[in-house]
Amino acid sequence: MSAIHSEYVIETAALSKRYGRKLALDRLDLRIPRGRIHAIVGANGAGKSTLFRILLGFLPQTSGEARILGRDSQRLTPHDRARIGFVNEEHTLPGWMRVSAVKEMHRRQYPRWNEAAFEGVLGHYHVLPEQKVGQLSRGERAGFNLALALAQGPELLVLDEPTLGLDVVAKRAFLESLMYSNATDDCTVIYCSHQMEEIERVADNLIILEHGQLKNMSAPDDFCARVSHWIADIPFKGPEPAQVPGLLEVQRLDGLHHYLVLDQDEDFERFLRDCGARNVQSMPVSLDRAVNAFLAKNHAAPAAA
Repeated sequence: MSAIHSEYVIETAALSKRYGRKLALDRLDLRIPRGRIHAIVGANGAGKSTLFRILLGFLPQTSGEARILGRDSQRLTPHDRARIGFVNEEHTLPGWMRVSAVKEMHRRQYPRWNEAAFEGVLGHYHVLPEQKVGQLSRGERAGFNLALALAQGPELLVLDEPTLGLDVVAKRAFLESLMYSNATDDCTVIYCSHQMEEIERVADNLIILEHGQLKNMSAPDDFCARVSHWIADIPFKGPEPAQVPGLLEVQRLDGLHHYLVLDQDEDFERFLRDCGARNVQSMPVSLDRAVNAFLAKNHAAPAAA
């Protein structure tokens, strides 16, 4: 790859990472364009954490190339790192420091500090400047972390399971403070989560990793359109699963056969009728069901948070 690809925030070419006999990333080719919110999903062990540890320069790859904001991920300077915001599920901040002191420390560290962005995000939470970080709830710490990350004025914001362990109210506050922050207009957001309802709400682009390889990159609605749910009244056993084209999942409920299939059109109805179906109907599926069925076919489904 050439030195700078400004239209992409992340680029990998044949990127591989091996831990002994385990291949965590398998010649991954990935290009994420600037702008919008990109969700990355995958079952446990899909390679998401390894990918970001390499991209952020915390881990060397076994082979291949990785660039973030046009820079070789293994040669990031402090200036490069200042262009990247990062929030993970740990929300680790020094518990003994006051909120105001942590903010001041970050404000001095980042020359592009945006006070309006900080206040705009933290306004969704009841956090006082004089409070110590250790006194904040998990949801408040998540919001504080997001406010700090957006206020640094990043070109790229990486959110790795940021709502893990938060209750419903805290999750809603986090998502709303992300979606309605003007600061996100100027940066690209990478959102890693097992929570499909969050991804459905915020993501413009859905990236699915499986066994360290790229399996899908499209709008969430476009991926949902690839998966269809067919209900067939077949008065006997029905076709063997191995014979069902595009099969992701099959269930028999109340005497009816339910098929979740990938990339099938009206020819699938003909297939079911040829197998003896008396009545056939198709239904759309939710993003949660589509992604989980897709991943469960060759792997354990995503762990519930």
